[in-house]
Amino acid sequence: MSVQKKPIRLIVATCNNLGMGKDGKMPWSLPSEFQYFLDTTSRVSRPGKMNMMVWGKRNWYSKPDGTIPLPNTLHVVLSTEMTSAPDHAHFLRDDFESAIRLAAEPPLAEIIETIWVIGGTQVYQTAMEHPWCDLLYITDVRAEFQCDVFFPEFDRKLFKLQEEFPGVPSEIKEENGIKYKCQVFKKETADIQ
Repeated sequence: MSVQKKPIRLIVATCNNLGMGKDGKMPWSLPSEFQYFLDTTSRVSRPGKMNMMVWGKRNWYSKPDGTIPLPNTLHVVLSTEMTSAPDHAHFLRDDFESAIRLAAEPPLAEIIETIWVIGGTQVYQTAMEHPWCDLLYITDVRAEFQCDVFFPEFDRKLFKLQEEFPGVPSEIKEENGIKYKCQVFKKETADIQ
């Protein structure tokens, strides 16, 4: 069976200590940044193409209202305990690699453009170690928040901060008194054609 390599991209917003959540919610309210997340993960090159979003189970159940449905996306939830996909998710897989195969093999390989990893911590860690992972979209929320879930540390020599990146605002923004900057880190040795 033929496998088509797909770019694996992580997207997250983190505060100063790489915190990304507290009690199953984002600890900040940044509607414009959240819209950037929605726009970025649903952008495709042409009609008929789709992106796959990979969610850990707890992350799926903690998503903000209004996240789903999202145009041009198929949703995969990872869980070893569930027996069927949760409402509004398209697929259930028990590990990250099987979710990647779903996107990279027929029949979905022809329509999936990008695999977006939405979290949580362990899913991000596994995704960053995958050879197809090429970009980390990390919004730097420039404030301190109490968090109980954190983005994993990553090698900033392997993933290099890009000064500018297409489709990503380069200026520092402020909303609700909180400054943030959308950033992209590119893997220096990304194994993508």
